[in-house]
Amino acid sequence: MKKLYILPVVFVSWAYADLSMNQIRDMVSKIHQKREGIKLETLENTKEPFVVMEKEDNVTTMVVPTKSEETKLALHAILNKKAYINDAWKSVGDDIGGYTLKYIGKRGVVLRNENRIKKLFLHQERESFIMIKGRE
Repeated sequence: MKKLYILPVVFVSWAYADLSMNQIRDMVSKIHQKREGIKLETLENTKEPFVVMEKEDNVTTMVVPTKSEETKLALHAILNKKAYINDAWKSVGDDIGGYTLKYIGKRGVVLRNENRIKKLFLHQERESFIMIKGRE
């Protein structure tokens, strides 16, 4: 009975073992080639592709969601378990632009609004990054 299971496995592995090293290198090089994607400006200006259908007493109404204006959030500094976001110092539990501050880390914060999560990070420039450590 075991031979019946082993035979198909050996046959399938033998059938797919015909790839040469050159073929594998070609596949890997194709994966590493830079692919051109969509521009951010084009993506931001596209219409919402999803439509909500509402039914009421044999009448079907089509509701097209509109793009709501969200407040731009910018993290400027983190100090003593507080974050400087949009020109104000905030701590965990504070509300910012419809989001609640849930976590403050060394290089970023996590904001949550019901089922949406936003992560804000400090700038990556090492020359302008100042780290203040307390006594241990």
